[in-house]
Amino acid sequence: MSERHMEIIGRTFWPMLEKGLLYSVPLAVVSFILGIVIAVIAALVIINRIPFFKQLADIYIWVFRGTPLLVQLFIVYWGICNPLGIDKWIASITAFSLNVGAYSAETIRAAILSIPKGQWEAGYAIGMNYRQVFFQVIIPQAAKVSVPPLFNSFISLVKDTSLASTIMISEMFRKAQEFASSNFEYLLIYSEVAVVYLMFCTVLNGLQKVIEVKLRVGKN
Repeated sequence: MSERHMEIIGRTFWPMLEKGLLYSVPLAVVSFILGIVIAVIAALVIINRIPFFKQLADIYIWVFRGTPLLVQLFIVYWGICNPLGIDKWIASITAFSLNVGAYSAETIRAAILSIPKGQWEAGYAIGMNYRQVFFQVIIPQAAKVSVPPLFNSFISLVKDTSLASTIMISEMFRKAQEFASSNFEYLLIYSEVAVVYLMFCTVLNGLQKVIEVKLRVGKN
């Protein structure tokens, strides 16, 4: 590697890492939290077979699981938010949240249904109502089952935030594009930003393992 390449790496690494810490990761965290809220609501509507809303939830999940995230992002921003003058950050959070919600709804639904009915009956037997049984008995157990797939979804979302660069959001990959277009070292810069994404995902993978151990996922 030439001296020029080393100089470029030294000059571009921190700005890209900074964009990741200040924009890419927060974008993923906010979108994921909102997506989980959407997923829980959709899962409960489907499990309880609430008329009309169940059909609506089924259609929502079908559409967002069956179309590319990039297309969803473009529809939300260029088709809805931009004409209405809504900020592109809100557009990206909306698109990412809806996408996460659609995939996570099935994960959460399966986790809730995996809890034996006896747990519900035991809660009712000691005088608990539906809400108490659900939040105090079912959710803690379902959380242990759903942590691995949900955390995998979050890690994927961190990488998917790179798509926000397509609507001119100044996140980590957008910064890499700016550097690459200014010095024409495309292989070097894109390899460098790939390493930064790998760093983030490696840390998150380690955190996932720690959480799984604490929850004793898969252990009696």
